[in-house]
Amino acid sequence: MNAHKDLESVPAVVPADALGLPPLIDVAELAKYLGVPVSTIYDWRTHGKGPTAYRFGKHLKFAVSDVRDWVAGQREPA
Repeated sequence: MNAHKDLESVPAVVPADALGLPPLIDVAELAKYLGVPVSTIYDWRTHGKGPTAYRFGKHLKFAVSDVRDWVAGQREPA
């Protein structure tokens, strides 16, 4: 089976998880969720902080599961 051919049959709008892929968000969505400026997300990346991202050309995407794990790791001890 040709994986490329399989993707040709997928409708243009399909949830990522329906394909077995993790849902992704972009920098603006991450910044809005965290309540920080977009520039803070980029600053964290230059300093090796923040959640792991995927790069698709010039676009950064973050797996929701990676963001969830990163957020949990930011919790201060009680």
